Amino acid sequence: MKKQKNEQMPNGHLHELFVDELKDILGAEKQLLKGLKKMADSANSATLKEAFTAHRAETEEQIERLKQVFESLGMAARGKKCKAMEGLLAEAEEIIEEFEGDPALDAALISAAQKVEHYEIASYGCLVTYAALMEHTEAQELLQMTLAQEKETDVKLTDIAMSEANVAA
Repeated sequence: MKKQKNEQMPNGHLHELFVDELKDILGAEKQLLKGLKKMADSANSATLKEAFTAHRAETEEQIERLKQVFESLGMAARGKKCKAMEGLLAEAEEIIEEFEGDPALDAALISAAQKVEHYEIASYGCLVTYAALMEHTEAQELLQMTLAQEKETDVKLTDIAMSEANVAA
């Protein structure tokens, strides 16, 4: 029955992949909340601390938006452990330990954070495409908003790197 229903929607063959990716990114965003707090606490620059704190608030909004996406599909919002985010955050923790007290710490934190952003940009980019192909208009709009925020965060981190962190290092 489920397969038959999916096949009736445009590009229904993508439905299970779409839902799996949604669960993955929901898990990733929840994992990231803890990581951003650690990165903010570890940063030396007030500008970088504020950027991490602001992105943490955005991440909370993004989690709520993902819940709306699940709701628009008539599904309960359930995440799963994201192995990619787990690895990216483990790398960030290594950087914090390795560069503690080093003038390059903020540059290293930005590098770790941008790896996270690029993962999120790739994930949300795919999700927006899948939603568009399956004509899940509400989901597409919500996911596009988050994709735009992730791209904006990446640009902010580059600006901080170029104006402060990389120069100070």
